[in-house]
Parts: sequence; structure tokens; C-alpha cells
Amino acid sequence: MKALSRKTPALRALAMTAVAGLALAACATATPYQPAGFNGERGGYAEQRVENNRYRVSFAGNSVTSREQVEMSLLLRSAELTVESGYDWFATVNRATDRDTRYVTTPDPFYSRYNSFYGPYWGPSWRYYRGGFWSPWDSWSNDFDTRQIDRYEANAEIIMGRGPKPAGDPNAFDAREVIQNLSSRVTRPPVR
Repeated sequence: MKALSRKTPALRALAMTAVAGLALAACATATPYQPAGFNGERGGYAEQRVENNRYRVSFAGNSVTSREQVEMSLLLRSAELTVESGYDWFATVNRATDRDTRYVTTPDPFYSRYNSFYGPYWGPSWRYYRGGFWSPWDSWSNDFDTRQIDRYEANAEIIMGRGPKPAGDPNAFDAREVIQNLSSRVTRPPVR
């Protein structure tokens, strides 16, 4: 009976960790291609008209959205905006992708001195021998798990034009061709 009571807190911690992991996995989806703030989403695309044929366009992703997906969504929105405005091509005057990095440290339930399988204050310990001396026993270094979380936001200022795109300009894009090539590659919001 005593062995079962020692295992119960560890099993409870394992079950809670599994449930939390499944709940997070269900919520962890890339930012869909939609206007920013749509359906309560923090990310998405936004634009601001600067002149008749000039816009500032941005796309912000969440921590699950890759840099490639963010940059593709920016180009797609720029192309759609160009066609909606009655133009044929657009050129990026300036374009940048920012990365916001943060580190999150969480307790590791499998190595915690409080949630140990064998009771409180027990955990794996080790020491090493260097320079003729033994190190102190180290049992606290595995108590935390640190993860790096990156979020990307791309923005560009674009100029729109009519007719064929300027030849030899690597920053000029045919809007209809961009829409044709990228529309199927972006993550769309779920249909409700």
C-alpha cells in the first residue's frame, strides 16, 4: 500500500502533463492568412495606403508560423492588394522581416525534486572528477526546461504600376503570377 501512495503523485503529475500537452497541441496552429485581428487572432495581414499607388503592408505570425510562411503571406497580400487596386505589378521599395525571440523556462516534471517518482527531494544526481578534485553532487540543474520561441513579422512598402513589370528589377513582381503561385501555399483560416 505504501508503494502505491508513493507512485500516485508521480502518476498524477504525468497525467496532468499529458493533458496539458494535448491541450496546447490543439491550440498550436500557424497564423492563418486573414486580416489582423480577425476572429480574435493577434496576427495576420494589415495594410495602410500611403499614396494612390503606394502601400505599407505587413504580416505578423505567431510562434508556430515559420519565417517562410510569413514572407509568403506578405507577398501574397501585396499582390492581392495590387490587383484589387487595378494595377498589374508591384515593387518593394523596402522590405524587412523581424524576429522576436523570447525564452520560456518551465519546470520539468520528470526531474523535479518535488514531483519525483520516489518522493520529494530525490532526483538524478551526478558529479565529475577534474583537476584532482570531485565536483559537488549536482541534482538541481535538471529542474527546468528552457525553450526558445521565435515570432516573425514581415513588412514592406510597395509601389504599384500598370502594364508589364519593369524588366531587370529584382524587386518587381507580376501580381497575378504571385497570386497564382502562392495562393495554395498559405495557411487559410478554418471554414466555420
